[in-house]
Amino acid sequence: EVQLVESGGGLVQAGGSLRLSCAASGFTFDDWPIGWFRQAPGKEREGVSCISSSDGSTYYAGSVKGRFTISSDNAKNTVYLQMNSLKPEDTAVYYCAARGYCSGNYYYLYPHDYWGQGTQVTVSS
Repeated sequence: EVQLVESGGGLVQAGGSLRLSCAASGFTFDDWPIGWFRQAPGKEREGVSCISSSDGSTYYAGSVKGRFTISSDNAKNTVYLQMNSLKPEDTAVYYCAARGYCSGNYYYLYPHDYWGQGTQVTVSS
């Protein structure tokens, strides 16, 4: 059974930093792309970042490029999202996701791909 467990969310002031973690199990970690989506109240889910171990591709949404960094520790089956210079508009529930399509320009999931339960990130102004 595929499981994705997020942690590291919380409340932070604008300009601050958080690091999200996603512990993955139930699949061979470097077989699939893995990454992060987020959903703010009243908005559609947005692909934030992903990493593909097969070819080293990473993707960042334009709104987070230069502020967020994705990384993975294959020995721990864990992917991280380091979020710096946080803004109130980064407030959302952040979801870890596995499989799908990840390249330098695109990140999307198919209906049969996998999601975690999400972790809340709140950035106060």
